[in-house]
Amino acid sequence: MAYQIPRGTYDILPGEVEKWQWVEEQMRHACRLFHYEEVRTPMFEQTELYKRGVGETTDIVEKEMYSFSDRGNRQLTLRPEGTAGMVRSFVEHKIYGQPQPTKWYYIGPMFRYERPQAGRSRQFHQFGIEAFGSMDPALDAEVIALGMHLFQSLGLEGVRVELNSVGDAESRARYREKLIQYFEPYKDELSPEAQSRLYKNPLRILDSKDARTKEIASAAPSLFDDLSEDSKMHLDRVKQYLDEMGVHYVINDRLVRGLDYYTQTAFEYMLDLKGAQASTIGGGGRYNGLVKEIGGDDVPGVGFGIGIERVMLALEEQQIQVPNQNRLDGYLITMGEQAKAAGMKVLQSLREAGFQVDRDYLDRKMKAQFKAADRARARYVFILGEEEIAENKIKVKSMATQSQEEVSLSNLLDWLKEKA
Repeated sequence: MAYQIPRGTYDILPGEVEKWQWVEEQMRHACRLFHYEEVRTPMFEQTELYKRGVGETTDIVEKEMYSFSDRGNRQLTLRPEGTAGMVRSFVEHKIYGQPQPTKWYYIGPMFRYERPQAGRSRQFHQFGIEAFGSMDPALDAEVIALGMHLFQSLGLEGVRVELNSVGDAESRARYREKLIQYFEPYKDELSPEAQSRLYKNPLRILDSKDARTKEIASAAPSLFDDLSEDSKMHLDRVKQYLDEMGVHYVINDRLVRGLDYYTQTAFEYMLDLKGAQASTIGGGGRYNGLVKEIGGDDVPGVGFGIGIERVMLALEEQQIQVPNQNRLDGYLITMGEQAKAAGMKVLQSLREAGFQVDRDYLDRKMKAQFKAADRARARYVFILGEEEIAENKIKVKSMATQSQEEVSLSNLLDWLKEKA
């Protein structure tokens, strides 16, 4: 029986994985510039964490989680998003008792059971940042700016920020009643999913993908009309700071995001992608009540998540060339057993000095070994035979110029350092 990879997952093979490594390094570099530190949380958590943290009426909790019972009959779930686990870690380790703010980031796989399509898989990868401990709208602006800095460092063009405020608890309570009153006359025309959310969480209806429901929701009241003065002031400050930082944005008063924990600022990074159902490549916002909901002190937070698959798709569509960091400095060709043994010593000394080198392990003829060196994009080919060993020399051929010279074996490392 030939085994096949599960639907909605994929292998990232050499040739492609180097692009991922480069993108991830750009993410880590951006976080270093903004002073965010990496945290690695488990790939599964207690199911209740996501129900409480993400929201029981969200698509994630209702339809998309990979949940299971372990042998101790504990209810566990593969992480569908990164924030809830980061908040759990912040609370469990009592980081809220340390000087604030706390600025963290994560990179890793997430899992959601949904229909696979371009830029959307059942195992997907996400880069996210979380900043705890400050209500300052300048922190919201910094978070948004970090994402835009990343996209610029990757060379992506056309990324835009859509910005909104989903208000505080009092604002949303007033708005909730208005939405119920608005949608009730259309109840029978709403999708079954929207009908089930009408009295539980009507804001979720604004995020519906159903065509008729979207049409009805397009004329719904705006949350802007019910924002408290504090919420309006917070949003105005975020806009002011973004203006100062040169980060362009547009206001979208229909933007609510797909998770229940957001308060005040909400935003999305948008970029049109061919074949993708949605143009969102990332987004986030404030979640001022989430730390308390998960069992910690009443500590505010703000952050985002960016889908790495969608970033990779965008890089491909815009034909952005990713630096190839896997080019060999040298490829060793040996002739004879004595040279083969001596060659192992040569390779080891070069690798210990930090050079990327390889050799043939199939005992192929010299012509085939040269082809292998060419495929590996080696800068130099080192040729070592019985004659070279006797003279304590090694032949070095430049693959770029095809010129060849002899170098003392004892001086090879210094010669290569000079050429580096």
